[in-house]
Amino acid sequence: MRNLKIVVEYDGSGYHGWQRQKNGLSIQEVLEEKIAVITGEKVNVIGSGRTDAGVHALAQVAHFKTICGIPTSNLWKGINSLLPADIVLKSLEEADEDYHARIDAKGKVYLYQIFNSPIRTVLYRHHAWIIHCPLDLDLMRKAAACLIGRHDFTSFSSTHTDVISFEREIKRIDVLNSLSAEHPLIKIFVEADGFLRYMVRTIVGTLVEVGRGKRPHEELVAILKGRDRKLAGMTAPPQGLFLKEVIYGK
Repeated sequence: MRNLKIVVEYDGSGYHGWQRQKNGLSIQEVLEEKIAVITGEKVNVIGSGRTDAGVHALAQVAHFKTICGIPTSNLWKGINSLLPADIVLKSLEEADEDYHARIDAKGKVYLYQIFNSPIRTVLYRHHAWIIHCPLDLDLMRKAAACLIGRHDFTSFSSTHTDVISFEREIKRIDVLNSLSAEHPLIKIFVEADGFLRYMVRTIVGTLVEVGRGKRPHEELVAILKGRDRKLAGMTAPPQGLFLKEVIYGK
């Protein structure tokens, strides 16, 4: 039995998230079906975590086990030849027998893109949150700094979740100005040891409210302590979110 690690890039616009769904097409379902065609056996593709409907990945990590003896380079090419244009395997390699894409993950980095322009965009409509009014990035950075460290992030999580603990450690939040006439983008990078459902999107939604002057940046401290989803801002739309990196090792 071989254990194969894959790194997947996908545009989540046309999918109901990573995990298999009863009533909608998922990334996991497509991968399992195409891999099965090449290997001739049913496989279970296990990802490092879920992404929601409409969310993208630059480097989702997953693994699957197979008894197929096809060399990795041929497997990689064969699977990619069957995948649709919005999903691609960036790599496929042999992994240790006990490697697990989810359990072994030590952290993740997410990227959220905001297209900040008074004029709407066509090219970024599925890959950024379009905000027409100007945002104060300095205030957003000050608000983001309040979230660094280990905290209870109940206020920034979906109320529909079954996690045991809401504690997570955010190691960095970078609010970067990539504004230009052609690509007026704000990029927000969030790195943590783990994420709750809607956590990044709720953080971004709250930071945007700070950037628009709708709430003071100091309020983020009280929101954390309040442990109440109603205290935080809106959940940012999914199309601006990308799983950028899964961190392994120490």
